[in-house]
Amino acid sequence: MTRRIGILLTSNDTSDFAARHPHDGEKFARLLQPLRPDWEFRTVSVKDGAFPERAEDFDGYVITGSPASVHDGLPWIDRLLALIRSLHALQLPTVGVCFGHQAIALALGGAVEDSAGGWGLNIAEARYATFPWWMQPEHRTIRMYTAHKEQVTRLPAGAEVLSGDAHCPIGSYRIADHFFTTQHHPEMTRDFMTGLVTEMRPFVPATLADKAALEFATAPAEGAKFAGWMAHFLDPRTP
Repeated sequence: MTRRIGILLTSNDTSDFAARHPHDGEKFARLLQPLRPDWEFRTVSVKDGAFPERAEDFDGYVITGSPASVHDGLPWIDRLLALIRSLHALQLPTVGVCFGHQAIALALGGAVEDSAGGWGLNIAEARYATFPWWMQPEHRTIRMYTAHKEQVTRLPAGAEVLSGDAHCPIGSYRIADHFFTTQHHPEMTRDFMTGLVTEMRPFVPATLADKAALEFATAPAEGAKFAGWMAHFLDPRTP
């Protein structure tokens, strides 16, 4: 069954580094298209003020990551939070990643704050103990890239934690069967993350950057496992 998936692009990074890489909409399309080759993936650049005319224009959504903060108070962020509330009312399947994970929580009454542990810049080992119907096959742990300073500290009503780690206790959550999130990055590649460390060196402790550079260069990530869950989640559930 063909599905139309809207990828809501929130990354407002205009640096030369970002321009040398595919934007996040392309990253997610490349991640998911091999799993669902008959689906249509369309990037909607919400960070530039572009939005679906109606929430129902797509069968499901992915909300990407961003260097922006959900607390920036920009018009496009306010409009995105309103759209999230519409998606919640319509129960349209939506995956939130990093910024998207935080935006869903904030839009629905949760809290997002600076991490008590400072920057997370590593390959996090997310540990899962609960497996809704779309999280098949079951993976007890998934190693994924992470780069964030803020994180969800209080869930909205009706949300259930699916995974966490020592740095980020609310690493993934669900709301019923229509919101599924992760603070981590299944879409990122080793090449991108290695370059990102260089870009972030002026903003993070040198020891953290050195450790991340070594980890990204030598340790594997497992975003494809989470991508399988995303594709299943965005499918209409069958009996």
